[in-house]
Amino acid sequence: MLRHGWSAAGLVIAALISTPVIVVVASLFFDSGGVWQHLAETVLATYVVNTALLALGVVAGTLLLGTGAAWAVTLCRFPGRSFFTWALLLPLAIPTYLAAYSYTDLLQFSGPVQTWLRTTFGWQRGDYWFPEVRSLPGAIALFSLVLYPYVYLAARAAFLEQSVCVLEASRTLGLNPRRSFFRVALPLARPSLAAGASLVLMESVAEFGAVDYCAVDTFATGIYRTWMSRGSVTAAAQLAACLLGFVAVAIALEQFSRRSARHYHPTYRYRVLPGWPLRGWRAAAVMAGCGMPVVFGFVVPAAVFVWMTWRGGDPRARELFWELGKNTFLLAAISSLLAVALALVIAYGKRLWPARVMRAAAGIAVLGYAIPGGVIAVGILIPAIWLDHRLADVRDRLFGGTSGLVITGTVGALILGYQVRFMAVSLNVINAGLTRIRTTLDDAARTLGASRSRMLARVHAPLLRTSLLSAALLVFVDVIKELPATLLLRPFDFDTLAVRVHQLASDERLPEASTGGLAIILVGLIPVYLLSRAINRSRPGAAVQEEIRI
Repeated sequence: MLRHGWSAAGLVIAALISTPVIVVVASLFFDSGGVWQHLAETVLATYVVNTALLALGVVAGTLLLGTGAAWAVTLCRFPGRSFFTWALLLPLAIPTYLAAYSYTDLLQFSGPVQTWLRTTFGWQRGDYWFPEVRSLPGAIALFSLVLYPYVYLAARAAFLEQSVCVLEASRTLGLNPRRSFFRVALPLARPSLAAGASLVLMESVAEFGAVDYCAVDTFATGIYRTWMSRGSVTAAAQLAACLLGFVAVAIALEQFSRRSARHYHPTYRYRVLPGWPLRGWRAAAVMAGCGMPVVFGFVVPAAVFVWMTWRGGDPRARELFWELGKNTFLLAAISSLLAVALALVIAYGKRLWPARVMRAAAGIAVLGYAIPGGVIAVGILIPAIWLDHRLADVRDRLFGGTSGLVITGTVGALILGYQVRFMAVSLNVINAGLTRIRTTLDDAARTLGASRSRMLARVHAPLLRTSLLSAALLVFVDVIKELPATLLLRPFDFDTLAVRVHQLASDERLPEASTGGLAIILVGLIPVYLLSRAINRSRPGAAVQEEIRI
């Protein structure tokens, strides 16, 4: 019965999180007044092609950057390794739309880089070639530099949890470190890599601000224009439903490719991870490889905002930012803790009862990450307003008089929106962690008389420590950066740093907006550093041994 209790709780939570997604999908059965037919005849093919190319390019780029960096800092010894362990997470603090703005301003024809080139060498327009940031390849490069920490976190968590025995066995069979990585460590880390790549996929296809800056027409820009310019919420929701189908097919294909494969470790006897020393050109190459994404994914965008803030900045920064920073931090903290708790219930319920209905419910719950925040807000507002009116009717009959809305326009509705938007972040990471825990441990705990709740607390939770910390970090930083859902769902006179930046940028007060953007970066840096330190200490057995340091 307790097994079904966990599964029932997981189903209820998944159903609640899935409601806005179902509302969006239900829009397919409504008439858009001819707008959908017009989109299908004109721009739909462009949206499909650009979105697919963007997703494939970004997933490939982030897998290359994130996996390689995670392996280097976890299993290799080179100068600066301890620094790169946490520095590689810094791009998480940069919202994608802010990075797009900084690079567009920096690299455009009238920007400082090309102006310096023309002044220095006496060039004119057409005399030289320069990469165009406002293009599909530019968007792919930009997204890869900012989003690779999703894969890096998942891959590092997987490598930290791998058994030394497996790696040593591969070496005794004649594999060098490079071949051991490709033949042993990488296949064992595949569930985690798939989790990180799926987050990157959904983040890239749902991003609006960055692709708009880069002048790339995708489903995200189409949804926004259809809603705001054509005034058709139904057609915008139908585009969002197509986007959901695109993401669902991609995730289903990856899961089908694994089918019944399992990626357990043969032993849970953990020792200090081997540190393969790198010297000479190999050390220099690894340092350059780890430093490049940090410099271009964090240092350059942050430097642009520092420079713009120094030159102008927001004159009301001291007056507003303490309150806005507090609102942002509290929302992020509450939402991240709640997301991890809810995802743990869903993932554990699916582990105890891996039936098709449970897997389907969990799969639908994560699709909200592929929907732009504004569409999620509509998916929440429609049922929330209906429920508010029903509750108001009941209260009016019981107590008389009139009463206002109690769900719509509250912090609770906003936090629910964050759960819908970012449930995929926490659930994918926790699911990946659970797949690496053998079911024989469950059987052993049960034979010793442990209930399933006690088994979760005493067996699974310690082994999931890295995954739980990674999920909390990702949700925390994502909530800080989220804009569309916050704009539509926040209570009256309740602003965040992202809202302040949007308000100033909409008024073309970009130097003033840079101050808020810099504040978002600074607020996100603290949890990035602290949780990266906690992840370093989270490998089983770390309490009695120290990780190798240079």
